[in-house]
Amino acid sequence: MHRLEEERIFARTWQYVGHAGQVSNPGDVFPVRLGRIPGVVVRDLGGELRALVNVCRHRGSLVVDEPGNRRTLQCPYHAWTYELDGRLRSAPRSEREASFDRSRLALVPLALDAWGPFLFVNPDPDAAPLADILGDLPARVASAGVDVDGLSFHHRAEWEVAANWKLLCENFLECYHCSIAHQGFSSLVDVSPDSYRLEASEWFSSQYGPVRSDGTATYDAVGEVERGQFHLLWPNTCINIFPGRPNLSIGPIMPTEPERTSRFLDYFFASGTDESWIRDLLQFDDQVGREDTILVERVQLGVRSGVIPTGRLLEESEHLIAHFQRLVAAALSDMT
Repeated sequence: MHRLEEERIFARTWQYVGHAGQVSNPGDVFPVRLGRIPGVVVRDLGGELRALVNVCRHRGSLVVDEPGNRRTLQCPYHAWTYELDGRLRSAPRSEREASFDRSRLALVPLALDAWGPFLFVNPDPDAAPLADILGDLPARVASAGVDVDGLSFHHRAEWEVAANWKLLCENFLECYHCSIAHQGFSSLVDVSPDSYRLEASEWFSSQYGPVRSDGTATYDAVGEVERGQFHLLWPNTCINIFPGRPNLSIGPIMPTEPERTSRFLDYFFASGTDESWIRDLLQFDDQVGREDTILVERVQLGVRSGVIPTGRLLEESEHLIAHFQRLVAAALSDMT
């Protein structure tokens, strides 16, 4: 199933990989991963933004290991060297091969698109435009009081979870557990079923959490953003907006093994936001994240036992999970 998901989900979908600030100058590069497919995002010397498969056309070595700024991309195995647009520039001893054709050995291109500063890559050369998948998600984010083009990158947080990636997505898609497992979050956000709204769209699911009239939190939640928004863009991009000053975090839920998932979130804030307010919000968010990690790792231990054949979703409180599961099933059954 893990290999099938890599082939039919992660090799065919748009996934968040980073932000434009990582490739702001000609020559900037950074490696990315899309399921099992390694990629690299580059800004070539002419200023064009590109994504390429990060695999040498010689014998398959990874080419780029670290972000940086460079004039060419050189494989560390046999020094095959590529231009930043992917064309093979040189290969040692290739002049001794009568039939060697450099023009046929460029790095394989990947589809790349952007929403504001957020960069997405898709391995499928026939992929629909990113805008078709986003739908009205950008408008929903703007309605929260967040101008994505006015945000500044703050930092990236990275961690791993000992659970299948789908369990993380399912946990993200419901707040049925919030009043039990997230006391701090529930002290601020009204998570009652009559107030906490769930909405499924074609390619993303959304949750809207208003601030409680008597809400308390470890950070100041007063500001332009009056309610939280939490979105999952198919298949694995999480977007979080907390009440308070303009803020947004975004990042993928990426399987590394059947029972292990890597995560990162890039945090953005409005320019000029007080650093002490950011620190307080990050502490609040980190606590919620640590609580979620414990939850999904406990679920992994339970479901891997195989002693229950299925679960039982609550249609009203967990219908976003059902929507996600239908998308997974449809992708895995696609025989094209």
